[in-house]
Amino acid sequence: MDYKNVLELILDTDDVTVGGGSASALSGALACGLMGMVCKLSTKKDYGISPEGQLTYAKELEDIRERLLSGIVTDANAYGVIINAYKLPKETEEEKEIRKKAIADAGIVGASAPMENAKLCKRVYDIGTELEGMTNQNCQSDLVIGRELAKVGTNGCLMNIEANLPLVKDEEKLKEFNKAIKELKID
Repeated sequence: MDYKNVLELILDTDDVTVGGGSASALSGALACGLMGMVCKLSTKKDYGISPEGQLTYAKELEDIRERLLSGIVTDANAYGVIINAYKLPKETEEEKEIRKKAIADAGIVGASAPMENAKLCKRVYDIGTELEGMTNQNCQSDLVIGRELAKVGTNGCLMNIEANLPLVKDEEKLKEFNKAIKELKID
């Protein structure tokens, strides 16, 4: 499966295999595309960041976009891990314990994917902030829309971390996830 397959599933109202986590990562990838375009359209003169600096930002945004496109699939697959854990048998005490551990482990997988995507989306948002007032003003709406998409992507990913926290039993992982939520949230 690639991000295009996941996009089709996001758009399919009858499909329940992917959702907000993948859509949030997609939002961040879209932000990268818009902001990268703005940077490239800001290389004809110095808008406060040199043309070389604009291209450096554009390259970073392209790299992050590729990681987010991959993260869309990772998030969709993480949901599958959770569903599969819940499908495990629970007839005997041993099966119940195996299932319980598998669900807790799946919760970590389910929260880790959006955490990585949130970090990437937050970096995109931060780049948008750094570029404010330093790009071709004819592209201002694209920059603002990109920054807003990155904000939605970040906060959406954080909501997906929170959704998986009840499954996580590892206290260290819980601390890590809660720290990420606190540090990455964009108001």
